[in-house]
Amino acid sequence: MAKADARAKAPKPKAPPAKAAGKKGAAAAAAPAEQVRAKGTGDVPARLKVRFQQSVLPALMKERAYTNPWQVPRLHKIVVSMGVGEGRENAKVLDFATGDLQTITGQRPIVTRAKKSIANFKLREGVPIGTKVTLRGARMYEFLDRLMNIALPRVRDFRGVPPRGFDGRGNYALGLREQLIFPEIVYDKIDKVRGMDVNIVTTARTDEEAKALLAHLGMPFRE
Repeated sequence: MAKADARAKAPKPKAPPAKAAGKKGAAAAAAPAEQVRAKGTGDVPARLKVRFQQSVLPALMKERAYTNPWQVPRLHKIVVSMGVGEGRENAKVLDFATGDLQTITGQRPIVTRAKKSIANFKLREGVPIGTKVTLRGARMYEFLDRLMNIALPRVRDFRGVPPRGFDGRGNYALGLREQLIFPEIVYDKIDKVRGMDVNIVTTARTDEEAKALLAHLGMPFRE
C-alpha cells in the first residue's frame, strides 16, 4: 500500500524541451514567407515612355509654346476591343478571341455583355458579345510601340493610318482587320481571322494637339 501511495503522489514526467523547440521550428518553417508583389513589366522602363520624356516632351513645348511641362498632352490609356457576335451561340469562339487578345496585349481581357435586348439581332440582355482590355502605364507604352513599329508595317499595302480617326476631343480610334499582323499570333493556332479596334485616349483638349503628340511618338499618319 505504501508503494502504491508513493506512485500516485509521484509527479508526471514533463516533455523534454528539445521536442517543444523542434515543434516551434517546424511551425516557423511551415509558415509562409512574406510575399513581395511582382512587377508586371520588369526593371527596364518602356522604350516609348523614355522617348517621350527625353525628346517628345521638349519638342512639343517648343513647338506649341507651352510654358509648363504639364500642359503637354500625354497618353492616358489604350482600349483594345474585339467583337465576337458568334459568342452568344458558341462559347469556345469567345475563348479563342480572349486568348488572342491576351497574347497580343499581355493582359487578361474582360468579357463584354449586351446592355439591352434587341429582337432584330436576336440579342438578349447579358449575353457575351465581345472582349476588351484596357492598358495603362508601361504596358500601354509597350503595346503602342509594338503596334507602330512592328504590327502596322506588316499590313498588306500599308500606306499609313487615316488621319480622320479623331473624335473631336483628342482621342484617336484605329481599326485593324486581322490579328495576324502581330508576331505573337501563330497562324496555325487561331480558329478564325478577326479584326479589332484600338482606341487611344490622350489628355489633349483638341484633335490638333493629339495628332501632334502621336506624330512625335511615331504614328505613321497617311499624307
